[in-house]
Amino acid sequence: MQNSEIVLVGGSGKTGGRILKRLEQRGFNVRAASRSSKRAFDWEDRSTWHGALQGASSAYVAFQPDLAVASAADAIGALAKAAVECGLDHIVLLSGRGEEGALQSETALNASGIDTTILRASWFCQNFSEGAFLEQILAGRLQLPAGDIREPFIDADDIADAAVAALIEPRHRNKAYELTGPRALTFREAVGEIAAAAGRPIEYEQVSMADFTGGLAAAGLPQVLIDLLEELFGQVLDGRNSGVMSGVADILGRPATDFRRYARRTAATGIWSA
Repeated sequence: MQNSEIVLVGGSGKTGGRILKRLEQRGFNVRAASRSSKRAFDWEDRSTWHGALQGASSAYVAFQPDLAVASAADAIGALAKAAVECGLDHIVLLSGRGEEGALQSETALNASGIDTTILRASWFCQNFSEGAFLEQILAGRLQLPAGDIREPFIDADDIADAAVAALIEPRHRNKAYELTGPRALTFREAVGEIAAAAGRPIEYEQVSMADFTGGLAAAGLPQVLIDLLEELFGQVLDGRNSGVMSGVADILGRPATDFRRYARRTAATGIWSA
């Protein structure tokens, strides 16, 4: 395995960058594939796919913007076909929990006949510090159309550790894992823990879906992303994913990172300082 190349499709994202660093530190031959990489990969330009995959034996795949979008299953199926044609024998797919589109993408991937490992992840802790929620956290008030439904937020570092294990340990092939944190919280509770860790007041306000999507449109967010967020908050965040699962422990032999630990570690970097 040390002499085989691993390609990370989406290698510049929240999980991909972490996986790249971990594999490089272990001495593996690994490269990221994205629109900005030397051998470019663009989900919107399938002519780039073979060139990006050529020479690799396995791949980690994180679809953009999310497997919940309508085009995802077709794209994943086509990517799997390209991977087989390029000689890859294993794909680790970052999937979502409770998303119909994600399940369709998993089916399309498995239909290719390539060995797979499916990592179904809950909402990322890092959405509060590296993603869509950071600007509002810094402003002191997060407004979302989410009420009392609990979510077992997962640390992206745990996902990266799990993905590395899945890529380099054959025992994880042709298995699916549900990756969650060890404790489910509401968004209001999560913001409360961030405020405590950051040492400053940060409020959470539940807003209507109409106000939420209207604000996104006014901010210039593309309609495809607005539709995605509306589905995630309006349909997927309905309690179906509130259960805490054992996937992190099953793969890594250790507990998943608690949200409070993530919040304290992240606050120490100063990212949430006003």
